[in-house]
Amino acid sequence: MSNMIGVMQGRLLPKYQGRYQAHPVGYWKDEFFIAKDIGLDCIEFILDFNNSESSPLLNNFGIDEIKKVSEQTGIRVRTICADYFMEAPLHSKDDDKADTSQKLMINLLNNAEKLGVTDIVIPCVDQSTLLDIQAEDRFIKRLLPMVDIAEKHKINLSLETDLGPQSFVTLLDRFNSTRVTVNYDIGNSASLGYDPIEELGVYGDRITDIHIKDRVLGGASVFLGQGNAKFDYFFKELDKIDYQGPFIMQAYRDEEGVSVFKDQLTWVKKYF
Repeated sequence: MSNMIGVMQGRLLPKYQGRYQAHPVGYWKDEFFIAKDIGLDCIEFILDFNNSESSPLLNNFGIDEIKKVSEQTGIRVRTICADYFMEAPLHSKDDDKADTSQKLMINLLNNAEKLGVTDIVIPCVDQSTLLDIQAEDRFIKRLLPMVDIAEKHKINLSLETDLGPQSFVTLLDRFNSTRVTVNYDIGNSASLGYDPIEELGVYGDRITDIHIKDRVLGGASVFLGQGNAKFDYFFKELDKIDYQGPFIMQAYRDEEGVSVFKDQLTWVKKYF
């Protein structure tokens, strides 16, 4: 596979404000140089809810800064993980909150196009889970206008959900667009007890972004290979699909990040 190998933003740096996953405000550029030294291709940028107004993804100056450091290092930003929508879901019952999220999504799509982004990952997990059909209906109503913009800009709206395989396919089908795709997280699926062969069987051809992670069943992230993720099965099955997207390392991290990352990259490289 000649896919890009990348890292979830912040994993090669000391934790930002003690948070497990966050955009490292003030020192985010450092990671591009570390990623270059390690031999990676890309960084999946994070859009946080906290300090979102100062995110480089949402203003022209920030976009230019990303382009500049990307050109200096050869490390691309092709994907964005919009964690913002975990705190302020598009399907929020609060109309004002949902309106704000919708406006932000339009801004994000327009700026992402300037960077040449292929995928914006929209998490519908944990506090933003699509619990019931009403939440799903609200989500579709709010995201549908964004699909037209995504199609125009050739950007995938890559959904990360905790839905079972068949329910996920039903949701995707309701959009009737090839630009609404799947973000597949190996660890999250393992934690939920889903079968990767069944998942890839029903929506494998719709996966455009893959997160590399390991978790124990019903539990937290662990070092790759120490949880319930079936890497052998998954990659064997993935070989049958013409997957063109990136592999983003979102694996277990400690306080510092870089050395535990390198060990796990070495572990997983046999599959690439």
